[in-house]
Amino acid sequence: MDTAHPSPSPALPQPPLASFRALLTDSIRFWELRRIFYNLALSAVVVAWLVVTWPHFRPALTLTSLFLFLILALLANACYCAVYLVDIPLQHSALAAVWRRRRWLLFLAGTLFAILLENYWIGDEIYPDFH
Repeated sequence: MDTAHPSPSPALPQPPLASFRALLTDSIRFWELRRIFYNLALSAVVVAWLVVTWPHFRPALTLTSLFLFLILALLANACYCAVYLVDIPLQHSALAAVWRRRRWLLFLAGTLFAILLENYWIGDEIYPDFH
C-alpha cells in the first residue's frame, strides 16, 4: 500500500520581527505626540469646571491647591504611560499591521476614560469641599 504524503500547506507570510528598539521608537513617536492632545483635553475640562463654577471654586485657588493640581496632572501623565504596556506587545504580535492602523482607538478610549475620571474627581472629591 503506497501512501502519499500530503504537501504541506503554504504558511502565511510573517512580517520580520522588529527589534525592541524599533518598536519602542515607533511607539514613542506615535504616543508622545498624542500626549499633547491628551493634556489639552484634560486641561480643557478643568478650565470648563472653573469657568462654569467660578464663584464656588474661587477659595480653592491657593498655592497649596495649585501644587495638588500639579500632582494630579503628573499622576494623569503617569497613567498615560500605561499605554506602552499594551502597545509594544501588540506591535510585536502577528496583529502588528492591524494594530498600527487602529491604535488611535486606544488613544480615544483612554482619553475619554481619563476625562470621565477627571469629572468624577472634580465633581465628587473637590467640588463638595468648597462652599
